[in-house]
Amino acid sequence: MKITIEMDMTPEEGRRLMGLPDVTALQAEMLDEMRRRMKAAVDASDPQAMLKAWMPLGAQGFEQFQKFLWDSAAQAAGSAAKPGAKKDKP
Repeated sequence: MKITIEMDMTPEEGRRLMGLPDVTALQAEMLDEMRRRMKAAVDASDPQAMLKAWMPLGAQGFEQFQKFLWDSAAQAAGSAAKPGAKKDKP
């Protein structure tokens, strides 16, 4: 048996129907805080402060992302090798 129910409602009405909390005030507060931090970093004209505000992990996060890209490329290149080719083992 298959039952289909179609309801036409706004996202606000859907949240209330399912009992989900209204987080619009929290979202607005978080956006204001992000704007304040970014403006403070830009006003200070300190590139290091801007990077810390935008990328909390800083250089470490970039290095992890770069390692991920290199590992993915190496894995893709390894899988693209000919099936009969001899692979070097470390």
